[in-house]
Amino acid sequence: MESIPAEQRPSWPVVLAEQHGVVDTRQLRAYGHSVADIEANLAAGRWQRVLPRVYAMFTGDLSRSAKIHAALKYGGGHAVLSHRTAAEEWGLMPVVDGPVEITVPYTFSAVSVPPLVIVHRSRALPHIAIGTSPPRTRVTDTIIDLATAQRTPKTATNTVVDLVSRSKVSLAAMENCVFLRPPFRYRPAIRHGLGLLGGGLMSALEIEYKEAVEDAHGLPQGSRQTPFEVKGKILWEDVTYDPHGAGVTVRLDGRATHAMPDVAFRDRMRDNAAELAGRARLVYGWNDVRNSPCEVAAEVHTVLCREGWDPTGRRASTCGKCGS
Repeated sequence: MESIPAEQRPSWPVVLAEQHGVVDTRQLRAYGHSVADIEANLAAGRWQRVLPRVYAMFTGDLSRSAKIHAALKYGGGHAVLSHRTAAEEWGLMPVVDGPVEITVPYTFSAVSVPPLVIVHRSRALPHIAIGTSPPRTRVTDTIIDLATAQRTPKTATNTVVDLVSRSKVSLAAMENCVFLRPPFRYRPAIRHGLGLLGGGLMSALEIEYKEAVEDAHGLPQGSRQTPFEVKGKILWEDVTYDPHGAGVTVRLDGRATHAMPDVAFRDRMRDNAAELAGRARLVYGWNDVRNSPCEVAAEVHTVLCREGWDPTGRRASTCGKCGS
């Protein structure tokens, strides 16, 4: 800002509007505010210090946009939104009232200042950032960053599956990201998640169903995301067992979007089509699969047998709870 001639700078009101009332020390000096002037405005309660070298030209609570600009100003000229905050900006996760997460070059001195900002560092920042407004990490790198931040490999796998399935990013783009920027943490778990996506799994609930219900109880592995034409439209069922001789559909209802009117209408269409076709169908949510996998497996086993599946030679059960 100081290197730009005064006559070429945007007006002060324009700067404040673009940055939601948040500026840093360098900008204040460039627009004629001395250190004494800054301190006087702070002491008078006209301005407030938000972070080191970052100020709000107003009092009261900061909006989310103001917090984002404050965090980026604090991080320096190369800082970008990342992790949870970048995911919120990409529409992958709901916006929550929490610290703004940014990533800065590895050599930068900025440190986390809870509860306002969490600072991450990356040597690959020029390759993972994208020039949006405000700047943030690319979708693929945002997903990888969130996966590596999880507490366990399993939650890292689930994070990859959930976020990729919510985004418009392709599996090929994700695989290329992992190839070019191999994550140091949870690399096998992240690749496992991408492998599950390649096999048709579209949510953490579907992973849980496959592992805790099908695999652990020796059930046949169902087909994932099976297309059915209903009234001229292609609708997709989560799990079907037709290749195993049983016209059975298992629907996994694990997201809040199932309560949305258009999704609820789609589900009714699928229900009616299944009924008209004489297909057996079972519906399970997260609590069913997560907390009662043995009961779910017993029900699926019963319906599969009733509809024509021959369990002779089935896979051995590995469940240590029910021993089925």
